[in-house]
Amino acid sequence: MAEGALLLGPILFQDFELPERVRWGGRQQLSVHRLPGGVRVIDSLGRDDADIVWSGTFSGSDAAVRARTLDLMRAEGGACPLTWDWFFFTVVIARFDADYTRPNWIPYRITCTVLRDETAAAVEAVVSLATSVLGDLTAAQGLGCGVALGAAIGSFGTSQATQPGSGAYVGARAALAAASQQIDSGIAATEGQLGAVSVSDAAGLDSTAGLAGQLAAMTAARGYVNRAGANLANADT
Repeated sequence: MAEGALLLGPILFQDFELPERVRWGGRQQLSVHRLPGGVRVIDSLGRDDADIVWSGTFSGSDAAVRARTLDLMRAEGGACPLTWDWFFFTVVIARFDADYTRPNWIPYRITCTVLRDETAAAVEAVVSLATSVLGDLTAAQGLGCGVALGAAIGSFGTSQATQPGSGAYVGARAALAAASQQIDSGIAATEGQLGAVSVSDAAGLDSTAGLAGQLAAMTAARGYVNRAGANLANADT
């Protein structure tokens, strides 16, 4: 992230202070119940964020002052904002280590304990929307209505597909509209075939039953696709 912006409290990291990488993540707290026969029951107890860790080097005439400021923030133990790229956390500095090499060159390593992930709600909303839309499209495809939905499903291959204003979002909405139009055309064609079938013999009855089943599948698929489209459109409001 040599060209990125990293801000911790009042300190904007720059030049050699910027790390090559920032380690972040965590785990899900799990309670695993092991039952006879190898069966497991797993209870999810919630997120457990790992410490955020990075290192760099303070340089220049104010290197000692900036390093000292961070160490004082560590000593005070207060919560402060930590931001870079699209990440925004409230953290407490758990550890700060510095090696005083010379007045203008002080390598450091810092460890921050996460108090809150301030962007979690926004990310969860995006994930929830994508999951909902893909769930509807998958359900529609599983009905076997004879309409190919691969293009619509494939349009959600990136996270940008649920972000209004992005090219991927515009493409995803267009793909859903095309899928809905294709289903409507299929419904109209099937209804026309139904009207032309004679039910005077067994073959006609069988044909009618098959077309009626296909029409029901298409109608259900249209409901799923239209709901997916409406949910995606609502993201832009």
